[in-house]
Amino acid sequence: MEDIENGEKLHFENRIDVGPLFESITRIKNEISKVVVGQEVMIDRLLACLLANGHALIEGVPGTAKTITARLLAKTLHIDFSRIQFTPDLMPSDILGTSVFDARMAVFTFRKGPVFSNLVLIDEINRAPAKTQAALFEVMEERQITIDGTTYKMDPPFIVVATQNPIEHEGTYRLPEAQLDRFLMKITIDYPDRSEEEQILLREHLLTEGNKTDSVIPFLEKTQLTDYQKLVRHIIVDSHLISYIAQIVCSTRDNPFLYLGASPRASIALLNASKAFAALRGRDFVAPEDVRDAVIPVLIHRVIVAPEREMEGFTAGQIISQIVDSIEIPR
Repeated sequence: MEDIENGEKLHFENRIDVGPLFESITRIKNEISKVVVGQEVMIDRLLACLLANGHALIEGVPGTAKTITARLLAKTLHIDFSRIQFTPDLMPSDILGTSVFDARMAVFTFRKGPVFSNLVLIDEINRAPAKTQAALFEVMEERQITIDGTTYKMDPPFIVVATQNPIEHEGTYRLPEAQLDRFLMKITIDYPDRSEEEQILLREHLLTEGNKTDSVIPFLEKTQLTDYQKLVRHIIVDSHLISYIAQIVCSTRDNPFLYLGASPRASIALLNASKAFAALRGRDFVAPEDVRDAVIPVLIHRVIVAPEREMEGFTAGQIISQIVDSIEIPR
């Protein structure tokens, strides 16, 4: 740090070089913006999940670019990508794989399922029954699966991006709390505003041939991404911010408006997400605004509103916001 007097600004130098990471993230955003109009908050949160090596649950009505954004993110990276459409008749073996008998060799061989990839997109995750959803528990938490007593490790990076529709509930199965807790963030998206809608229509009108995703170019190698994920874990967090995160999470446990508060896993998730948001902004240290930006998507699916408060119209997001506003921001 250069201490300059006479009214000149102080210059702070990062102690960890996040420059290449910031440049890569900026380029990813630029590539995605070739197709997706707006939705900057969703994209930032999705990229934060990627950097924090965490899974993302995207919730929004059909047609709001949930699936295409995940596909575009995968297209900017030199990684393996697979898409699984969840349906009521989907079996665990359809996701994880199954043992197949080889008559010539007289042995069973394991045939890997689509979950063996780097970025796995699960469309309409709440369409599959509990048995199939439970098949994701081990792979999402431990990055491995166990079949017939044999453990198979996932190649890093391994990220699950799932989508669900909050409106249509016919033929769906509610995600259990244990599975929701395995998602680093729940990203809720809304309709674009009028100017963005006009831009969407203009782009579609001008596209006379080819596919709209053809212009997106892959550029980030798998090893670079894993290096960035390791770098994010070293982002500096002041002790006051550690206490701030702990106070926020602990306050959800004794709040009368909440039936269920957040667990210690939520504290760790909030810490890691805050580091990722700092890296997204080109900083090597976490600031209070990083925590505040991460707190809603990290906690909203990890708490349960008290039934009587829910009947009064309170939502988890409103209660979490009230908790955060009641806690003094560390300086």
